[in-house]
Amino acid sequence: MFIISKKKKTLPHQKPASLWHNRDYLLLLSGQIVSNVGTQVSTLAFPILILALTGSPAQAGFVGTMRVIPYLLLSLPAGALVDRWDRKRVMILCDTGRALCLASIPIAYALGHLALIQLYLVSLFEGILFVFFNLAEVACLPRLVSKEQLAEATAQNVTVNSASYLVGPALGGILYGLGKFVPFLTDALSYIVSVISLLFIKVKFQGEHTASQRSLWVEIKEGLSWLWHEPLIRFIGILGSAVHLMGAGIVIIIILLAQHLHASTFVIGILLATDGIGGIIGALIGGKMSKRFRFQQIVIATMWLWAIIWPLLAFASNIIMLAALLCSLYLVITIFDVTQFSYRLALIPDELQGRVNGVYRMILFGGDTIGLMLVGVLLQTLGTVTTILIYGAGIAMVALVATLNPHMRRTPAIYS
Repeated sequence: MFIISKKKKTLPHQKPASLWHNRDYLLLLSGQIVSNVGTQVSTLAFPILILALTGSPAQAGFVGTMRVIPYLLLSLPAGALVDRWDRKRVMILCDTGRALCLASIPIAYALGHLALIQLYLVSLFEGILFVFFNLAEVACLPRLVSKEQLAEATAQNVTVNSASYLVGPALGGILYGLGKFVPFLTDALSYIVSVISLLFIKVKFQGEHTASQRSLWVEIKEGLSWLWHEPLIRFIGILGSAVHLMGAGIVIIIILLAQHLHASTFVIGILLATDGIGGIIGALIGGKMSKRFRFQQIVIATMWLWAIIWPLLAFASNIIMLAALLCSLYLVITIFDVTQFSYRLALIPDELQGRVNGVYRMILFGGDTIGLMLVGVLLQTLGTVTTILIYGAGIAMVALVATLNPHMRRTPAIYS
């Protein structure tokens, strides 16, 4: 998300210029703040609308799955293509397409032709465009931000995302109260703002390169090969996939828990906004912790804290307790995200960023794909409390595996 102009050469003892002293960086930052808030508005609206239309948690889970399944299917070719294509153009086209997808929902409603299949298709196409946008965005960061600034830039990235989690759901609850399809129109407009901000950015989003004459599969294999020969990064990808699998359905779980406590749509929006508070605190802490503690110490500690906090959701007796637990979960997971994201970007060569991150994201969001389908089925067949406890046992197993993995004990320091 955060792009700054090409770095001037600095002496080894000199610190790079502040990330804030750059017009292009601020343009992109402002555009993505608006876009992220819009995304969170519709993220709340989608499951509530599906539950209202069908009364089925499984359907809500399946629609959410359509949004993430493109990562499982398209990450490999998308990663190779964003290393070939103009990354800025890719991002502009993708956000334009996402705006059109979201705008189709209120248009269809106004015409009286909104159907469940359209919600599935919108979720799918938005997910496809997000794959290309996100990989192009991630691929830009390490070339244009110094290695010393990666943890700081990642923390700022996560802070913006967390701020959107804070504002978006609350705003989504208000907008949904005004009309079921107002949140989707709001999200469409937010993508237009993102496109405008990208158009005004002057810096190139990648270095000069010649058109590749090689097979796309050959380039994909280079990314696969690099990741395969880096056991630590490979393990972190698998660990991240498990984290996504266990956490993918948390929005649906929180909505159902809140509805059991007779919360209104507005209160549910405020409740879901508390994850943004945890995310902001976690991002601020995570950026500093990455420089003070070893990688494996942060990862193992966050995994065990997550395993301890998660099962407590099943015993939340009021909205305040539920909000405190949700805030704590996102604080812990955000520290993990900041740490692993900046660490791996610092290790991946620039010319392989798109491809390796494509492979990595395929592994990561494969967990989302399975998790969203699984949580909907478990919630509908076993109930909310049993589902939470089953996932809690799975999280504890993930923490144990991370603790015992031999590669975690030999992590190199890259920020010193």
